[in-house]
Amino acid sequence: MKFATLPNGGKDGRLLLVSRDLRHAVEAAPIAATLLDVLERWNEVAPALQARYDELNGARVPEARRFDPDACAAPLPRSPQWCDGSAFLNHGRLMEQAFNTPPIPEFDTVPVMYQGASDDFLGPSYDVPLPDEAGGIDFEGEFGVVVDRVPMGASASDAMRYIRLLVQINDWSLRAYGPREMKTGFGFLQAKPSTAFAPVAITPDELGDDWRDGRVHLSLHVERNGSWFGHPHGREMNFSFGELIAHATRTRCLTAGSIVGSGTVSNVDRSAGSACIAERRVIEMIDEGAARTSFMRFGDRVRMVARDEAGNAPFGVIDQRVVRAPRRDERGGKA
Repeated sequence: MKFATLPNGGKDGRLLLVSRDLRHAVEAAPIAATLLDVLERWNEVAPALQARYDELNGARVPEARRFDPDACAAPLPRSPQWCDGSAFLNHGRLMEQAFNTPPIPEFDTVPVMYQGASDDFLGPSYDVPLPDEAGGIDFEGEFGVVVDRVPMGASASDAMRYIRLLVQINDWSLRAYGPREMKTGFGFLQAKPSTAFAPVAITPDELGDDWRDGRVHLSLHVERNGSWFGHPHGREMNFSFGELIAHATRTRCLTAGSIVGSGTVSNVDRSAGSACIAERRVIEMIDEGAARTSFMRFGDRVRMVARDEAGNAPFGVIDQRVVRAPRRDERGGKA
């Protein structure tokens, strides 16, 4: 199944079922009003949603309408929890060089993960408002999973049973804040503004053989201001999503609707390019002695789309512009 959410003034939006080819959509009500509702009642509502989805793909839903991904919010405009890993070790090792930090203990055997804000996710075409350009504005292309309730102590193999949806993510970062926050030992806060999502969340079966070993086997194509930036492939994910979920649930359960991210998609082969600016800058420093690529500026755009070998884009497209956030005096408050 494929799901999308339209903003409606409420906290969780209005749920749509989207056809496999992303051309048509129909409201999921009265079966379920929101995607969070679906995830909290999965076993109860999934069969009826699947039947409705099959009718939509068979052109048997007269009320179906053209799907407009640009009108969408994030599939989950908010979630109970957002846990982001760093499962592509090539990226992690490059970031150690970028931030001049000592190697992380057991980095090859124990996943690295931080807990991000999950109250204000961005839609695929939303502008990204940030206070200034000095923060080192960066995009990060990732994949993620949305889970049912996962009990504490789940094994990696058991954890796979609780994955309900796959998502494509742009995990925005402010690189100037990262080094200080990491050194405090308390993790990211200011360095991680609101995260954005592609318009469509999909059940794992929609990928067929491109979902295997707990990994999304798609290339993530990234463009900055219309120019190629990278197309790294998800197959080089060193820790599977099952292992990431098991790590997150070692001392707690995960609530239905929680999202676990892969971290920036990164390949050892330099010809694949990068899914974030910081990684490209580190490679430039290593190969050329200095970083040449600037971080994002106001007005810059980034486009991300995951594609299979046939060119299909199962999640749709993220296409966003960075803008200056209004100052307090411009919102009617004090400067």
